[in-house]
Amino acid sequence: MTPLKNTLKRELVIDEQAFVVSLSTESLKLTAKGKRKGLEIQWRDLVSGEAALSAALNASVGKFVPTAARTPRTSPRARKA
Repeated sequence: MTPLKNTLKRELVIDEQAFVVSLSTESLKLTAKGKRKGLEIQWRDLVSGEAALSAALNASVGKFVPTAARTPRTSPRARKA
């Protein structure tokens, strides 16, 4: 086996939406392409079973809702008018 020393990034397309999967020595991270924030799971949590709970909680809030399905937010000033 080749040891993982540096971060490895690959593009992944799911339901026509592009994501970046990053593997590092500390964690696995899934991010929508072009974004900085995403789901990150520490290897330690994955091995201990804590990752299942974390994944379920993140899925319940719809972290990766397709961009077309998101509702635009209005500014507080626009709501007062």
